[in-house]
Amino acid sequence: MLNHLRAQLWLLILTLVFCCGLYPLLLWAIGRTAFRDKAEGSLVTGADGKPIGSRLIAQPFTADEYFQPRPSAASYNGAASGASNWGANNYLLRDRVARALGPIVKYKSGPKKGQLVGPDVESWFQKDQFGGKAGIVDQWTQAHCGVAQNWVKADKLNSAHVVEWQQSHPAEVAEWKKQNPDISEPKPDDLAVPFFISYSKAHPGTFPSAVEQKTPDGKTEKRIQPVKDGPDVQGMFFDMWLQEHREAELEEVPADLVIASGSGLDPHITLKNALYQLDRVALKWAGTTKRDEARVRKEIEQLLNERAEAPLGGLVGVKLVNVLEVNLTLQNHFGANAVAAK
Repeated sequence: MLNHLRAQLWLLILTLVFCCGLYPLLLWAIGRTAFRDKAEGSLVTGADGKPIGSRLIAQPFTADEYFQPRPSAASYNGAASGASNWGANNYLLRDRVARALGPIVKYKSGPKKGQLVGPDVESWFQKDQFGGKAGIVDQWTQAHCGVAQNWVKADKLNSAHVVEWQQSHPAEVAEWKKQNPDISEPKPDDLAVPFFISYSKAHPGTFPSAVEQKTPDGKTEKRIQPVKDGPDVQGMFFDMWLQEHREAELEEVPADLVIASGSGLDPHITLKNALYQLDRVALKWAGTTKRDEARVRKEIEQLLNERAEAPLGGLVGVKLVNVLEVNLTLQNHFGANAVAAK
């Protein structure tokens, strides 16, 4: 009996020593010596030596002078990595794709071939007519209340605006409570539908969006204001515009431009995606540096081709570009010229 206990005790001790001590220590030593960069998270540092990101995790870029990553269901939060898990028949998925397409898609044929669809979406939206009825925002809200609720939850500024509306519209809130007796104190997103119905009547042909304004002390702050144009209108109402313009032939866009990855953190985009964004990026850098657009475009295209590579040394897949690395290269390449131009 004692022999068996002694053998089991030795097995436990050796297991703890090797599995919880020596093995992790060995891996740590190998990582710190042979794979130091990868072991530290493949961090990318700025000119001051401080980390500004990782080659392995995507981060958002919204400025026109930078290439933008794939959409992210996790809002590029490394701690919340994951997909939306929306099925093909879920309108939330269609809405997300439509929002990405609205500001970027172009006509494939016709007199406006090669031109952006966005301005036409804005003109159509401002007429405030859909399906022969007035009130585009009203109809959008009642057809897709989940999308309206997501708008409220997407930003604290949106939620605060709905709270302000709630305080100044007691009759609408009381009616909502009457129809929903199980909820005594509604959250801002609960009131999304009555808020947008009320907004549509008060501000036809507009949509509430964040607009930067200067305060009396000279600072800049964002406030929700009615807008008639811009990326919010182009994206959120592109799908409704498309339903009334089924005859429009539109260019196809790279799939990874509008579809999120499984992790929501894919740091790469396809070369085809990058080239689709090239015109916007080149135009912005040309204006910033006061240089010829064609020349700037050629330089950026060459940069993309140099940095693009397929997995496993090109043996599988298509060529990919790391968004963070290429954007940093753009900053280093054109940034000094931009400062000099000013």
